[in-house]
Amino acid sequence: MGETNTTKMNSDNLREDGNKHFKSGDYETALSCYTKALRLSDDKKDAAILHRNRSACYLKLEDYAKAEDDASKALEVDGGDVKALYRRSQALEKLGKLDQAILDLRRCLTLEPKNKVFQDAVRNLGVRTQEQVQLMSSTDSRVDQMFQILLDPEEKDVEKQKKAAQNLVVLSREDAGAEKIFRSDGVRLLQRMLETKKTDMMLAALRTLVGLCTGHQSRTVSILSAVGMETFCAVMAVDNEPVSLAACSVLHAMFDALKEGMTKDIRGKEAAVVLDPSKELKSMIHHLLEMLTQPSVSSHGRENSLNLLIKVVPRKSLRDPNNGMTLWVIDNGLKKILEVGGSLTEIPGSLPVTETTRMSASVLLNKLFDDLRCEAERENFHKLCEDYVRSLFENHGMDGKLRAIQTVSCLLQGPFEAGNRTLELSGIMDSIITLCASEREIDQQVAVEALIHAAGKAKRASFITANGVTLLKDMYKKNENDAIRIRALVGLCKLGSAGGTDFSMKQFAEGSTLKLAKQCRKWLCNESIQSGTRRWAVEGLAYLTFDADVKEEFVEDKDALQAMFSLAKSQDKTVIFAVASTLVNCTNSYDREEIDPQMLELAKYAKQHVPEEHPKDKKEFVEARVCKLLVAGVVSALVCMVKNESPALTDSSRELISRVFLALVQKSEDRGNVVAQGGGKALIPLALEGTEVGKTKAAQALAKITITSNPEIAFPGERIYEVIRPLVSLLHLTCTGLQNFESLMALTNLAGISERLRSKIIKEKAVPMIEGYMFEEHEMIRVAATECMCNLTMSQEVQERFMVEGSDRLKLIVLYCGEDDERLRRAAAGTLAMLTSLESKICQRVTQVTAHWLEILQALLLGENIELQHRGGIVVLNMMAADKELAKILMESEIFEILTVLAKNEEDEKKRPVSRAAQECLNKAVEYGLIKPNLPSESD
Repeated sequence: MGETNTTKMNSDNLREDGNKHFKSGDYETALSCYTKALRLSDDKKDAAILHRNRSACYLKLEDYAKAEDDASKALEVDGGDVKALYRRSQALEKLGKLDQAILDLRRCLTLEPKNKVFQDAVRNLGVRTQEQVQLMSSTDSRVDQMFQILLDPEEKDVEKQKKAAQNLVVLSREDAGAEKIFRSDGVRLLQRMLETKKTDMMLAALRTLVGLCTGHQSRTVSILSAVGMETFCAVMAVDNEPVSLAACSVLHAMFDALKEGMTKDIRGKEAAVVLDPSKELKSMIHHLLEMLTQPSVSSHGRENSLNLLIKVVPRKSLRDPNNGMTLWVIDNGLKKILEVGGSLTEIPGSLPVTETTRMSASVLLNKLFDDLRCEAERENFHKLCEDYVRSLFENHGMDGKLRAIQTVSCLLQGPFEAGNRTLELSGIMDSIITLCASEREIDQQVAVEALIHAAGKAKRASFITANGVTLLKDMYKKNENDAIRIRALVGLCKLGSAGGTDFSMKQFAEGSTLKLAKQCRKWLCNESIQSGTRRWAVEGLAYLTFDADVKEEFVEDKDALQAMFSLAKSQDKTVIFAVASTLVNCTNSYDREEIDPQMLELAKYAKQHVPEEHPKDKKEFVEARVCKLLVAGVVSALVCMVKNESPALTDSSRELISRVFLALVQKSEDRGNVVAQGGGKALIPLALEGTEVGKTKAAQALAKITITSNPEIAFPGERIYEVIRPLVSLLHLTCTGLQNFESLMALTNLAGISERLRSKIIKEKAVPMIEGYMFEEHEMIRVAATECMCNLTMSQEVQERFMVEGSDRLKLIVLYCGEDDERLRRAAAGTLAMLTSLESKICQRVTQVTAHWLEILQALLLGENIELQHRGGIVVLNMMAADKELAKILMESEIFEILTVLAKNEEDEKKRPVSRAAQECLNKAVEYGLIKPNLPSESD
């Protein structure tokens, strides 16, 4: 019997602890207490209350499925538990189950008709669900009627059909609605809609199918079997961009459902999971590869097929050891991808392609190559590419040679190692030079573009400088076709920039690069030229803006800047890399190696080449250029570039954009402007995906914004939680000291806002790294880490770390309170004040960690800094409140006299907080009977 009572007491104590934590906003600790209490409780009613309390915690932590589950368990014991009913209704609403949520609310109102909270909740939810409830009630028995309206050839009411189509799509996005459509012979009827060939009908059918497939593996397999991959590919192949894109979305949803399985909380027989979907996946990919080389497929269909392959074939993470799908695609489809990359619509019999299609082929080739794990796999890739190019070049006449050279260009823009290998094949380079002098426009165009891509490496650039510059100059000066002239100009630009930013390594005579840049700007601003051709003007500037004189002239040319930004926002996404490269050059945000002065002298002595910086690349010029770009609207252009989901937004492009953003937020006064135009939102995906350098640059830009802006305004809503992971990544030892410092400053700001943000920082495993930086030799980093820890100590989990036996954490904080550095003392004293106010056991431990604890507290109270005095006073007050014996030790030391003096500063407004803290300490001592009250007569 005694044991049962003890268990009940422990369960009750844990519940009380949980209630305290819940009230203080520490929902995770509260949840832990209730869970432990549940394990100890045998009483059904007690268990119901604990389940109800856990439901409240899960609601706060936004785990709505578990909140619903716990509330339901409480209701199983007591169906009239109003609190449990209300909590379940809140969870159901968040899960999108509005019809069930309103039923629970109505039951609450039946039980407590006068409860205003329930009345308001029913009214608000009723407004939100009115249309949906009407739709669901009407479609419960009338899904077939919607299909009748859509499929009736006699139906003349277009608006009625549009409304039916819209209702069908909306319905498919709800789990229950999707299931109703599926079970009402919906798939067959959707097929009939596709067969009408009417754009509106097809779009409605495809968007409905996206809803049916999203997150539901068994429905996806059933739809795939009923409709057939051939049908989906045929729809995606049509020369109708919206329809092709919608079909692509269906297939993407299918791939995700097959790969991920069930991602939604759907119960019943339709929730069966296909254990091994690899057969279906391989079949789908086979059909996509076949589409690539079918002449009947439109350019949109071919591009969408490539985009799907980019998204679904390579591994999501290199930690996954299985790259079998990539190897299978290389063996079965590499030649098909190369055929697309080498297609030229000007040659009879070629596949219909666009510039974007060829760019997508380059990106896919690069993704496949990057996904290879060993040298043998890479060698096989090289051999397949070389065999394909050699066969085209040698066996298919003049057109074959042209397509072979175009394929080499495609490889040079993707896996350039493979491109360089094919470039070395016998006859390729000679043919490129020869074709520059051809009379056919397409020959010249392909050859010049190949020269541009081939000149990427120094040895190749020097060969082309020796053999191709004269040809390019002739083409630029004498050719009457702007499309050829502009490409020849880009070739000259690329060769002219071979020295990079090195002022002393100029390929051409003084002023030549400025003339070329002027012509590029002129073409860029000429709207009568096709955007595909104007893109090459930006390519030229991407090379020429290595020259600081060109940068200065370009940022002064407002029309040219606006023309470039308009191109960046346009549908032609192949321009992204060139725009980003130009902006990196203008903002000097590329990596520059600092030269050791001693090594410089040695190099001069040895008569070796020494790189020189252009006078206009100095800091003041760069800052002025950044300012002009901001005024011109560079941020909105960058935001548009990031929003784009095209394969043209490669990891390299992301890195360049991140570099530009970092340059734009260097000055604190510019950060508000960047945030206001959407820069903060755009930086988050850049910090989470891309190259390591790119992610780090974007994370550093986020840190700078978080330090000087109000994070809740800069990153509203849920976005603020997405910022934490990038910031924590800057704490790694591979990052620079400045990045560590800025990360700590930013995390300090976030940790001071809410418990949920502190929990997120803890979850990202930042605390051990922050503790490590508290031992850092660099003074500013050490202070920043201590300040960050000060804010984090508001979290129970962090407090517990200071209680661990054998840990020196508390000792370090106490010792830092006695350091000379005022900022460090202030941060440490703040941390100690926080810890001693929240955990009484820590007050006892302060006296054990160092023999100098009293001297340190005295020094805090005697310091000239009022803030330090106040924090010292709070620590003493907390220690006195925690234990009478501890208070006795303090009152028997010099601290008693110090407090007596400090308590007399009540009239000085600045010192009033210190005075009050000191007075509270003395009042506590009086309460304990350690000192006598200071009566008015005595004080007189």
